Amino acid sequence: MSDTEHNVVGGELQPCSESPETGFLRDGNCRQLQRDPGRHEICAVMTQDFLEYSREQGNDLITPRPELDFPGLHPGDRWCVCLPRWVEAREAGNAPPVVLEATSEGVLDELTVDELREYAAEGDK
Repeated sequence: MSDTEHNVVGGELQPCSESPETGFLRDGNCRQLQRDPGRHEICAVMTQDFLEYSREQGNDLITPRPELDFPGLHPGDRWCVCLPRWVEAREAGNAPPVVLEATSEGVLDELTVDELREYAAEGDK
């Protein structure tokens, strides 16, 4: 059995962002991890709409938090978004674009590849 993690399009999982460092482990990857109850598995390109929506839901990703080594996010930044939050944002019409190559195949237990492709980030396959 391989230790290689895969993305939603069947390839090797690619890094989402190292600046800012993202992911549950802050290693730049949107991995599926049993110890991550939030499921930070979708690599998304931040939009102003999504950032404002997330803040309204109680998760402020805009305000820098130096004590947590968090710079605050801006439109265009890539970030590992929690699967339930992305689904919720999609239902509300605020889902950010998805980087398919950097999104864990683990999300396929709740979403289809076709659903994700509808939100593929520009330039993503």
